[in-house]
Amino acid sequence: MFTDIYSPIQRLKHNLLPELWIKRDDLIDPYISGNKWRKLKYVLAKVQAENKQHLVTFGGAYSNHLLATAATASRAGLKATAFVRGEFVKNEMLMLCQLFGMQLIFVDRAHYKNKKNLFELYFGQDPDAFFIDEGGASIEALAGCSEIIQELPADIDHIFCAAGTGTTAAGLLQGIHQQGLKTTLHVIPALKGGDFIGQEIYNYLGHTHQLVLHTDYHFGGYAKTKPELIEFMKAFIAQQGILIDPVYTAKMMYAIYDLANKGYFRENQKIMAIHTGGLMGILGMKDKFQ
Repeated sequence: MFTDIYSPIQRLKHNLLPELWIKRDDLIDPYISGNKWRKLKYVLAKVQAENKQHLVTFGGAYSNHLLATAATASRAGLKATAFVRGEFVKNEMLMLCQLFGMQLIFVDRAHYKNKKNLFELYFGQDPDAFFIDEGGASIEALAGCSEIIQELPADIDHIFCAAGTGTTAAGLLQGIHQQGLKTTLHVIPALKGGDFIGQEIYNYLGHTHQLVLHTDYHFGGYAKTKPELIEFMKAFIAQQGILIDPVYTAKMMYAIYDLANKGYFRENQKIMAIHTGGLMGILGMKDKFQ
């Protein structure tokens, strides 16, 4: 189902950063876009190699991963089930998941923490069921995300990406080292207390060389915003003609602009932002844009 797709690279307009670029992984697919396509690429290959027929995964009520998994399953002729964290709700994201045929099981936050137990309790006797962790985190996802580096110029000084679980960032760092590049990877955690992402990357790779974490751009926590982030987001979209979302990519771009204003970068350094998609998350915050 997944074929090799090389998303475009686009220069951004910025007075202080003449070499600011963005990798448009958001254009890969409307529903399996950005890092979700990268993460699921080799997972699906493993599912098909093991002749599994049922994808079982986990996420919150506005999870882009759930929607991507639902769309992937539908296109591949597979069954899909998602454990949704928290009380029963209805929203646009979950409606789309159900339209793609995904079954939703709402789970309280205490039980949701032990995902392996949930999988065994509901689907331990189902030989067709295949466990996919929250956000698509896996070694297979790491391999898919590392391929982004192969699609970029080799002379980039700084790469920026937003992070939730750290899997995409770990894949990017792996790709940087596989290619023998001197590039620095900058990671912007989307949630408060994002220092743990450094440990997650270390757990994957056994090192964090060439990694810089910027943990002060969470704007209150995961899926939290502040008026200055929303205003920045509006101005960026109007100026650049590129949609970014308030959960991940707006925080990443805000960080780049803020660091530029503080003189963080040397003159004419080449900077690449990775647009990891997730634009459907805007639907859940439409009231903030009134």
